[in-house]
Amino acid sequence: MPADSTSLRPRRSCLAVPGSNPRFLEKAKGLDADQVFLDIEDAVAPLAKPDARKNIVAALNEGGWGDKIRVVRVNDWTTEWTYRDVIEVVEGAGANLDCVMLPKVQTAEQVVALDTLLTQIEKTMGLDVGRIGIEAQIENAQGLINVDAIATASPRVETIIFGPADFMASINMKSLVVGEQPPGYDVGDAYHYILMRILMAARAHDKQAIDGPYLQIRDTDGFRRVAGRSAALGFDGKWVLHPDQVAVANEVYSPRQEDYDHAENILDAYDWFTSEQGGKKGSAMLGDEMIDEASRKMALVVAAKGRAAGMTRTERWQPPAE
Repeated sequence: MPADSTSLRPRRSCLAVPGSNPRFLEKAKGLDADQVFLDIEDAVAPLAKPDARKNIVAALNEGGWGDKIRVVRVNDWTTEWTYRDVIEVVEGAGANLDCVMLPKVQTAEQVVALDTLLTQIEKTMGLDVGRIGIEAQIENAQGLINVDAIATASPRVETIIFGPADFMASINMKSLVVGEQPPGYDVGDAYHYILMRILMAARAHDKQAIDGPYLQIRDTDGFRRVAGRSAALGFDGKWVLHPDQVAVANEVYSPRQEDYDHAENILDAYDWFTSEQGGKKGSAMLGDEMIDEASRKMALVVAAKGRAAGMTRTERWQPPAE
């Protein structure tokens, strides 16, 4: 499992793909999403779930996913489908699966239950114990109240995800539009506390924070605007429901080129100025800007995001001539 936030896998765009649609499963392989999650939950009708499991196992084993993170969203523990989802998918394609997404997580015990089941299957099938991660989706008030305990319930937990639609229903929010502000909320962001609470739990425990979907799939400008809010807070990525949203998410959750170059230059300059050759300085001037240890920490975050996104530098800082 990743040891710190700088080594976590990129999840700028997390593409939802219904497991009941083989054509969509095949098409998803060619899209430029960082992560795909093959869904057996809300996107699949109850009568279609058994076939969806089989479709997903086949798609995972066929390969062709490239470097994408491969995730399966199972049904939540309050349903009759969860244990069969996990057993069939992990026994059938566990070697080709990176994470299991657990929706509607309300308590740490629900994460522990999934961890225990995964461990039993891994041991039975000869898979590496603990390699398959868990993504925990927060979709109601109780889950948000318990988010710190959920984040630390298992070393398998990699991400904390905001599930807006179910969350809106759980708190009786007067809105039918997922991803936008509720009617009448004309100042600020109605979701700010929820997003920050998830982000604090994720960062406190070295997990990634993922924003939920924007259902107006043809409105890419609206998607960009809403994604920009959680990206500005520090979220690592967002669900995408349509191919048109993938490129936007990859852009919004990556640093701007000038910010990435500047972050790398801060790291290079600080490393040199604190060295013997650079005078062992605790702070120094980089152009018109003073940099110090706090600057280095901030630059590490931006540089790590840029590196994970595969960005390359367009300018490089050089030590002053002696």
